[in-house]
Amino acid sequence: MHTSITQMQYNAAEKTFEVSLRVFTDDFEEALTKENNNQRVRLSDKDANGPLVERYLRKHFGLTNPSRQRKPFRYIGKEQEVDATWIYIEIPYAESVQGSTLQQSLLMEVFDDQINLVNVAYLAEKKTVLFRKNSPQQVLNW
Repeated sequence: MHTSITQMQYNAAEKTFEVSLRVFTDDFEEALTKENNNQRVRLSDKDANGPLVERYLRKHFGLTNPSRQRKPFRYIGKEQEVDATWIYIEIPYAESVQGSTLQQSLLMEVFDDQINLVNVAYLAEKKTVLFRKNSPQQVLNW
């Protein structure tokens, strides 16, 4: 089984979602290699793969408001652990999250059994949303 975990914490003062995504580095390198016309990608803290990571993320992760406007996000960066890669973004979001659509399809084009868990903390509530290949987008109901 292949999994990733995403934490989305709403910062009410800044009106932004602070997002951290954790993926297994070897799986992520495989996806980025595919994205990079099969030129091998290796991740490290000092690599120059930020633009490739950001481009991949923009294809596979996003938040769309109830008016069907995809919210732009700011790619902050990534950091490496022994076997995992953390990716950080911020999504400005001033409206209610009720009825918004979240896409989390990282690695689903590589692994049919990919499961992406997203823990969302919004105001006083916390929910976990599950994404699979047949359900890469979910409507958030608060």
